[in-house]
Amino acid sequence: MPRPGAAAVAPAPAAPASVVVAASSAHPLSGLRPRPRPAHPVAAPPVPEATPATAAAAPPARPERRGLFGFLRPRERQAAPPAGSPGNVQQTAIIRPAPGTGPVTGRAGSVCGNPAIRGETVAPVVGRIRGCGIEKPVRVSAVGGIALSQGALMDCPTAQALHRWVENGVKPAFGATGGGVVKMQVAAHYVCRGRNNKKGAKLSEHAKGKAIDISAFVLADGTTLTVLRDWRGNRGRPIRAAHKAACGPFGTTLGPGSDGYHEDHLHLDSASYRNGPYCR
Repeated sequence: MPRPGAAAVAPAPAAPASVVVAASSAHPLSGLRPRPRPAHPVAAPPVPEATPATAAAAPPARPERRGLFGFLRPRERQAAPPAGSPGNVQQTAIIRPAPGTGPVTGRAGSVCGNPAIRGETVAPVVGRIRGCGIEKPVRVSAVGGIALSQGALMDCPTAQALHRWVENGVKPAFGATGGGVVKMQVAAHYVCRGRNNKKGAKLSEHAKGKAIDISAFVLADGTTLTVLRDWRGNRGRPIRAAHKAACGPFGTTLGPGSDGYHEDHLHLDSASYRNGPYCR
């Protein structure tokens, strides 16, 4: 409604029909028509359902982060998956000490670089008397498949000499007698003392980890041949042969009849002499 006092404005006269038709026909979009819709709408391809495996393998893409002036920021490193998850693969280096250079735990292993010498390395042995001790000791439990009745402390040169004697002396000497030797009875190994347990005597090779005493041989059939009882007679033949074969692998070989101190065992040590091995 016109405001009071305002002059009434007359409406503009309607344009003729011919003018309207001409204007509509001259419009640039007057000839466009909408495309007809298909009779049956086309269904969109199905989207595969995400499974736990695919979801874990393909994490959702993270939007790129932009910093000042529109430059892209480097993506933050994703945290490593927890240990034990399917995506976590760890490569662990297995470190094994060289034989004779590191401690052996659990089941006795090889020492002195020889698989036939079984035992373990131990800490350096320090004696109560000057000159006693072993700088790099090993505790030998078996040699060439023949067990020792107790772990024997010695150095590696002595262990190697013991192995040579077992392979080239003990085994050939006993052969198949009683099924062969399966154990040797150790009467003594490392001990800080003088020779023949004499006070004030020169240090024994036992005090340096270079000697071992064998008092008996146990055969596979259960027979035990002792140095004290079986040295003389037919039963002692393999023992005497083994004693003779020790001269060479060892620097010193002593047995019954040598000096009266070795009537019940074979003394073997790796001492070196200018004139060659000392064997009695």
